[in-house]
Amino acid sequence: MFGLAQPENREDHARRLTRDGEMLAAALPRLVLEARRVSATVVHGLHGRRRAGTGENFWQFRRFVDGEPAARVDWRRSARDQHLYVREQEWEAAHTVWIWPDCSPSMQFVSPLAWETKRDRCVVIAFALADIMVRGGERVGIPGLMRPTASRAIIDRMADALIANAGKAGQNLPPKAPVSRLSEVVILSDCLVPIAEFADEVRSLASSGSRGHVLQINDPIEETFPYKGRVEFEEMEEKLTITAGRAETWRDDYVARLAAHRAELRRECDQRGWSFGIHRTDMPPASAILALHQRMGPGSRDLGMAGGRR
Repeated sequence: MFGLAQPENREDHARRLTRDGEMLAAALPRLVLEARRVSATVVHGLHGRRRAGTGENFWQFRRFVDGEPAARVDWRRSARDQHLYVREQEWEAAHTVWIWPDCSPSMQFVSPLAWETKRDRCVVIAFALADIMVRGGERVGIPGLMRPTASRAIIDRMADALIANAGKAGQNLPPKAPVSRLSEVVILSDCLVPIAEFADEVRSLASSGSRGHVLQINDPIEETFPYKGRVEFEEMEEKLTITAGRAETWRDDYVARLAAHRAELRRECDQRGWSFGIHRTDMPPASAILALHQRMGPGSRDLGMAGGRR
């Protein structure tokens, strides 16, 4: 047996956004301190990044993206494979990194197996990564929320932007906003959205030629589904509920659907030359940042473990 609640109305939705914004504001001082600690821990083991642009030194080949001029294709390299490739040169100037921290309702979930909510972990990773990028001479912005800046007070500016735009910050994926070809986009999210919506987002951002990286952030209980007996589940985005009489009988189907969804996410990223990784909130945030930072340099775009489990 199961029961479904009615979706919240517009007034309830507005009140929830206000409440979510207040909860985020209350948590930010702690998250800012944690992000600075993680950044300081990570930054000592990092080296400067090479960047793609208009320099003279060869950097790497990357997959051709739909919408780019055909003149950019390196036909000799492409002839060795079934894909088209572009030859990128190393760029010596700073460029822009757009970081999107998903603060939507589903990110507020936390189980007894984790240290903090998915939202808190997402914000810490976003702030710490931004601080590291600025230290390396990059500019950092939040799509649709904050213009790029190279300010050393980047963490404080991002925190202010999230509070000032609490409604937009509650979106799962970035709002439609133009990004330049030399930009990199980092999406930190649980990616619990329809594949069509995710594919449209990645396609839109990649159409300008920007590079991208997606880090799926999950609570460990979302991976293992250890529930037994009668359990009521709540869908945190639309406030729907469903009750399982014997939750253990759902486990195999749940794990299979999670794997299929994740495979589709990875496929969409691969098609656009983006990287895709997974991070669990019971793992240290520094491990995810190190793996992500490495993939933002030259080389493979597959994040692999990224501080979590594939």
